[in-house]
Amino acid sequence: MTANLAPTLSSLPTDPWRLVETRWDADANLLRETLFALGNGHIGTRGSHDEVWLGEAEASMEGTYVNGFYDTEAIRYPENAYGFARTNEFMLNLPNAKGVEITVDGERFNLANGTILSYERSLDFREGVLVRTVEWQSSSGRRVSIVSRRLVSLSRSAILAQSVAVTPLDTDATVEFVATINSMVRGVEESFDPRLGSGASSRALSTVETAVSPGRSVLVSRTSNSDLTLRIETLAGVNGESDNAWLEEGGVLAQTFRTSAKAGETVTLEKLTAIVTSRDAPASELAIRSAEALDGARAGGFEGLAAEQRARLAAFWEKADIDIEGDDALAQGLHFNLYHLFQSIGRDGRTNIAAKGLTGEGYEGHSFWDTEIYILPVFLRTMPELARSVLRHRVSYLDKARARARDMGHSRGALYPWRTITGEECSAYFPAGSAQYHINADIAFAIKQYVEATGDVSLLVEGAAELVFETARIWADLAHLVGGSYHIDEVTGPDEYTALVNNNFYTNVMAKTHLAFAVEVAELMEREEPAMLKELSAKLDLASSELGHWTDISDRLRLPYDEGRGIHAQDDTFLARKVWDFAGTPAENHPLLLYYHPLVIYRHQVCKQADVLLALFLRGDMFSKAVKRRDFDYYEAITTHDSSLSTCIHSIIAAEIGLHERAYEFFMHTARMDIDNTHGNTFHGVHTAAMGGTWMSVVHGFAGLRAIKGELHFKPSLPKSWNSYRFRLVDHGRTLEVAVSAAGAEFRLIEGEAIRLFYCGEPVDLSAEEPVRRVALPKTFDKKPFKAVVFDLDGVITDTARFHHLAWKRLADTLGIGFDDELAESLKGIDRRMSLQMILDKGGVTLEPAEFDRLADMKNVWYKELIGTMTRDDLLPGALNTLEAVRAAGLKVGLASVSQNAPAILERLGISHMFDTVVDARLLTRGKPDPEIFLKAAAQLGVDPVDCLGVEDAVAGVASIKGAGMAALGIGKPSVLTEADSVIPSLDDFVLADYLV
Repeated sequence: MTANLAPTLSSLPTDPWRLVETRWDADANLLRETLFALGNGHIGTRGSHDEVWLGEAEASMEGTYVNGFYDTEAIRYPENAYGFARTNEFMLNLPNAKGVEITVDGERFNLANGTILSYERSLDFREGVLVRTVEWQSSSGRRVSIVSRRLVSLSRSAILAQSVAVTPLDTDATVEFVATINSMVRGVEESFDPRLGSGASSRALSTVETAVSPGRSVLVSRTSNSDLTLRIETLAGVNGESDNAWLEEGGVLAQTFRTSAKAGETVTLEKLTAIVTSRDAPASELAIRSAEALDGARAGGFEGLAAEQRARLAAFWEKADIDIEGDDALAQGLHFNLYHLFQSIGRDGRTNIAAKGLTGEGYEGHSFWDTEIYILPVFLRTMPELARSVLRHRVSYLDKARARARDMGHSRGALYPWRTITGEECSAYFPAGSAQYHINADIAFAIKQYVEATGDVSLLVEGAAELVFETARIWADLAHLVGGSYHIDEVTGPDEYTALVNNNFYTNVMAKTHLAFAVEVAELMEREEPAMLKELSAKLDLASSELGHWTDISDRLRLPYDEGRGIHAQDDTFLARKVWDFAGTPAENHPLLLYYHPLVIYRHQVCKQADVLLALFLRGDMFSKAVKRRDFDYYEAITTHDSSLSTCIHSIIAAEIGLHERAYEFFMHTARMDIDNTHGNTFHGVHTAAMGGTWMSVVHGFAGLRAIKGELHFKPSLPKSWNSYRFRLVDHGRTLEVAVSAAGAEFRLIEGEAIRLFYCGEPVDLSAEEPVRRVALPKTFDKKPFKAVVFDLDGVITDTARFHHLAWKRLADTLGIGFDDELAESLKGIDRRMSLQMILDKGGVTLEPAEFDRLADMKNVWYKELIGTMTRDDLLPGALNTLEAVRAAGLKVGLASVSQNAPAILERLGISHMFDTVVDARLLTRGKPDPEIFLKAAAQLGVDPVDCLGVEDAVAGVASIKGAGMAALGIGKPSVLTEADSVIPSLDDFVLADYLV
C-alpha cells in the first residue's frame, strides 16, 4: 500500500537551519510545544511559553522531564495470568521551573491578552537557544518589547537557563518579573490510543521540602513508589536595582522583582535552574550537587552558557551534519531530526533514549528496540561514545532480563523487556509486546555493529559478552527441530498487525545472526581475553558443546520462503491469510489499530510496518537483489505504514533495488514527519526512531552504505532534486567524508589511519598520502521494450571456468608452460583455438598444425570428462530465476556461447527447454569480440539486434554485444566491464524491471 505521500504541510517557514514561528497560533500550540522542545540527554523541557497558558487546557501540555526519572504503578488486569508484566514504569512530568510572569505598570503580559504587534519564535539548531521576540501592546496602549531566551545546557547536564529582557517602547514604566517553580503539574491522562499511555491513577510526586530566600527557590519532591528524590533549585536576578520579594503559596514558589525602566531602556531577568535526582547521586548529596551546578553556571551567566552551547553544537555538526544542496525543506527536516536525537540520547551509561525522547509523555517515556535498530546506527557512525553509553545501559539491566526470562519459563538465559525505563517489562498487552522476543537479537546486533565499527573489545569485557551469551540461550531454548530445520514458535515480529506466529522471518534472521555472533564473540575472547572468557564460562556454565549447538541452530534455522511467489513469507501462515480490503477501508480509519479489534487485524495479510524488508536491510548480505525486489513489491502493497518506523526502511530497500523515485518519496515522508505532523500525534512527542531512520535513509539508502564483516561498502545514487549531498562517518577511529554529486562520488580520509573501503564491490584505498579518491556514479540503464535476451553461458549461467582451468592447466603442464591465474583470466570469453595459441605464445612454443589440432581436441576431451559430472546444482545463483522471469515476461531467450559443448552443458543443467535458440559455435568464422555470434543469435530468434539485451561476463563478450548493436549487461566488476551499459555482480541481482520498459 502506498504511503501517505501528501503530508499535512507545516505552516512554519522553510529554513535549513532553523525552526521559525512567525505568528502566535493558539490552535497549533500543543504541536509547537513539542517542536520547540529543548534537552541535553538528562533534562528535557517542552517548548511552552514562559508565562502561564490561558487558553484551552487541552491546547497545552506543560512538561519538564529527567531521563530515567520515573515512578511505578501496578498494572491492573481484570483477567490475570501467570507471567504477565506486573509493574508499569512511567516517566514523570516534573514541577515547572521555567515560569516567568511579566507585568508592566500593573498590566499582565500574556499572548492571549492585549495586542501582538509583532512576533517571532525561533530555534537555531547551531545555537541551541530558543528565542522569542514579541512586541506587545497592553489594553491601555502601552507598547513593550519582550525577548525571551532559553537553553538546556549541553555542557552542564543539570542546568536550564533563561534570559527575559523587557523594553518599554513609548513611556517609562514599572516592570515586574515573577520567576516561579510550580509543583502543581498534570501528567498525561489515560487515553484510548495505546501509543500515548495509560496515565497514573494518583499523584506520583509529593513535596517533601521547600525553601525561598532572596533570589533563591528550592523544591524537593519524592516519588510515591519508586523512592526517588528530585531537587529543583533556581537562582534569579535582574540587572540593575530592583526590589525582591519571595513567597510560597498553593504549591508555587515565587521570586518577584520590581524595577523601573525608562522608555527604550532594557531590563533583564536571568534565571538559572538546577535539576538533580537521586538517580544521579544519593539524596543526601543533592543540595551540594545543585549548588555546584548553579555556581558553575552563574560564573559565565546566560551569555557564557550560550557560548558553550554554540561550541558543543559546532562539534556535533562537524561530525553529524548531512549537507544537502538543492532541497531546503529536506535540509530543515534532517537538521531538526538530528538535533532532537542529540538532545534526547542518554549520555551517562544509566539511561537510554525514549521513543519520544524528552519532548513528551507518549509511550510513557519507555524505550524500545527503536534504540538499537533505528537510533544507535546514527551515533555509532558519528559519536560512537554515545552508542557505547546506551549499550552499557542495556548491560546494566542484565540481571533483570534474567529474572524476566524465568517469568517466561526459561530456566537459563536472559530476556530483555519490550518496553521499559529501568529494565522491568512494562508491556501490558503481551501479543504485540512481550512476545516480540526479537528484542534480544536487536540488542546483540547493536553490540555486533559497535564492535565491528570500533574494534572496541572492552565493551565485551565489561559485560556485553555476558549479555550476548545469556540472550542467545533464549533462542536455543525456543528452537526445536522439525525435520531438518529448527523452528521458533509463538513470537511476534516487528509488524504489530501480525501477532503470535511460528517462524517470523525477521525474528529468525536476527536469531540466526545472534547465535552466530555469540560464537564469534567466544572465539574473539579466546584469542584476546582468554582469562576473561574462562572466568565467564565458569560463571555461566558455558561449554564448547553449547557453542556448537548454537552454530547448528544458526545454520539450520528455518527462514520461510514461498517458492511459487518467489518471496519470503513473513511467517509460516501469513501468506495463507486473506488480504486486507484496502480499497474498502475509509481513509479516516487509519491507523487501523484505533478502529479495528486486534483479532480482526491479525486474521489478515496487512502490515503496520516493515518486517521482512527490515531483515533484508539489516542482513542484506544474505539475500539477492532479485528476491529483495520481489519481497518489496509484495509487502509494500499490503503495508499501511501506520507505524512511524516503516517508511524509512522502505526508502532504504527501494534505493537498493533501483526504485529511486519511490525511495525519495518514502524518505520525504520520514524526514519531515514531525515538522509536518504527518502521523497526527507529534503533540505527544517526537518520533525518535523515524529521526534516526532519516539519517539511515541517506547514508544506507542513497549512499548505499553496508557494513559487511567490518568492511564499508558503498553504492551511491543521487536523487533528481538534489545537486549534491555530503556527510561524515567514523570507522575504527578514522573520520571519512563521502560526497556525491552528478560528477561522481568522492571519498576523503579526514583523520586517522589508512582504510580500504569498497565502491560497487571494488576496493578504494585511502591514506594520508592519498586521502581522496573520486569515482563515477554507476551508469543509468536506458530501459527499452526488449523482445529477447541473449545470454553467454560460462560465468553467466554456470561456471565452467574451473573445468576449463583444470583442462588448460593439464595441457600447459604437458608442455612445461606455467599456467597462472592471470593467464586463466585472460582466456575468459575466448574460443578454444585462440586460447591454446595464447598459452603457446606465453611459453614461446610453436607447434605444427596437426599437433596444434590434436592438443586442442585433447583439451576438449578432458573438459568433456569434467562437465559430464555437472548437475542443476551447478547453475550460478539467480540463473534459474532469471531465465524463468525472462520467459514469463514473454521474451525470447537465446544462448551465444563460443563453447561447442554448450548444448551438452544445458542438458546436464536441465535447462535446454528454456532457450529458444543456441548458436552453433562450430559454424562461427570469427570469435568474440567479433559481433558475429550475437548477430546470429538475433537472426535465429527473428528479432532485430537493437531489440535484444545481451548478457556477458567478459570484456570480449561485452564488445561483441555492443558491436552487434545490442544493449549490454555485464556480469562482474564495473571497472573491468567498462563498455557495458550496466553491470551487476551476478544474475542473483538481475531484476528484469530494471531493463525492460
